[in-house]
Amino acid sequence: MDVLSDLLHRARAKNAPVRKLVQRPPWSLGFTDAPPLTVVATLGGHASVRLGEDVAPVPLAAGDIAIISATSRYTIADSPSTPPQVVIHGQKKYAVGGDQVAARRSLAPRTYGDGLPGATVMIRGAYELRGDVGDRLLDMLPPLAVVPAGPRTRAALELLATEAACDEPGQDAILDRLLDLVLVLALRAWCARPDPALPAWHRALADPAIGDVLRLLHEDPAHRWTVAELAAKVGMSRAAFAARFTSLVGEPPLTYLTGWRMALAADLLRDTEATVATVARQVGYEDAFAFSVAFKRARALSPSVWRRQAR
Repeated sequence: MDVLSDLLHRARAKNAPVRKLVQRPPWSLGFTDAPPLTVVATLGGHASVRLGEDVAPVPLAAGDIAIISATSRYTIADSPSTPPQVVIHGQKKYAVGGDQVAARRSLAPRTYGDGLPGATVMIRGAYELRGDVGDRLLDMLPPLAVVPAGPRTRAALELLATEAACDEPGQDAILDRLLDLVLVLALRAWCARPDPALPAWHRALADPAIGDVLRLLHEDPAHRWTVAELAAKVGMSRAAFAARFTSLVGEPPLTYLTGWRMALAADLLRDTEATVATVARQVGYEDAFAFSVAFKRARALSPSVWRRQAR
């Protein structure tokens, strides 16, 4: 499994809810405690997304996709000039000023709004991520990435929108996978744009040698990897491999491996009842003492204390 797929798989706490909005302008929705990763797409009409009052709004044309990460507050509206109307906090909707608004009108399964002519049609999927692995995924993403409409993303969006309006057995599983498809296709398209420099993680994953090594580290983090062994796996000298890995990833190979092991260990300590010794073996340490020393160096707390506080 490649690194991005592995992070998406491990970071997911539960299915990401998908909702379709059909709303005639003017409209404006503010989100104040949104999940850490959201995918918003304009299916018809136009909209804009703003991450804060001091941040310029970004327009969304039909077929555009916005990936919003690492922030719980943003506004989606039909136009930047539309004044705030309602705020979504948790699962409840409030008018600006604080009064709770009646439940939205349901037009179809997972579809809300007025459905009148001239309406903007949007689809939104929100990911609840978990733990340290979720944090590593968010570190790879920009706060806001807008991907223009394209043939591959348009086909995936149309399928997602169609399935969002269905209510058949296995629907949540289908929507879950389709949303992942839209997210990954959008990230690919965003990284392929010609103007800005590619993000470091994309340059690393796209490199044949370093991408293969990252996949190995994610597939088997418990293996006792050495720089020499990793270099041999991709047919490079030790020095050349170490320099190239550090240049593309931003840290040396074994430093990256240790960070990945500590992220996995933190989530195992938080989410399972496994003993510290068991967790140590699962992430590549022969004994609990060596693991505890490494974990305390990374987290400033022993595994037992960290587990107790995290829970």
